[in-house]
Amino acid sequence: MKPSVSKVTVSIIAKNMSAKKNAGKNRTDEIFIPDKLYFRIGEVATLCRLPAYVLRFWESEFPQLKPVKSSTGQRMYRKRDVESVLRIKQLLYEQGFTIVGARQQLRSEAKSDKGQSAIPFPTQSSAEMQRIRQGLREILNLLSTRRTG
Repeated sequence: MKPSVSKVTVSIIAKNMSAKKNAGKNRTDEIFIPDKLYFRIGEVATLCRLPAYVLRFWESEFPQLKPVKSSTGQRMYRKRDVESVLRIKQLLYEQGFTIVGARQQLRSEAKSDKGQSAIPFPTQSSAEMQRIRQGLREILNLLSTRRTG
C-alpha cells in the first residue's frame, strides 16, 4: 500500500522540479499560499521549505513574526506571517543579508509602507449632503407609512 501524498507536497515536488530547470529565478515567487485562516508550523515549514526549528528561531529574532498560539499551545501562523517568513527567507538566503541587516530592512520597509498617504475620502458639499439627507428622510417616511398604513 502506497502512502498518500498531500496536494501541498505534490505541488512542492512539482515546483522543485521546475525550479531546477529555472535555477536563475526567485524561488519564493513560486510558492502558492493556500487561502486558509491559520497554518500550523509544520505546514509553514513545508510551504517555505524550511525546518520548523528555523521558524521558531526566527520568531525570537524578528518581532514582526508573531504566530498566535492555540489553546493546546500549537503555533498558528496567519497568511501574513507566512508572507513574512518568505520575505525573511528571501532576505537571508537569496540576498545575503545578516539577521540584523534583514531586521533593519524589514523595519525600513514597514516605515515606507506606513509613509504612503491614504487615498483621500471624497468630500461632499454641504448642499449635496443636505440633498442626500432629505432623500433619505423621504425614503424613511415612505417606509414608515407603509408599515402603519
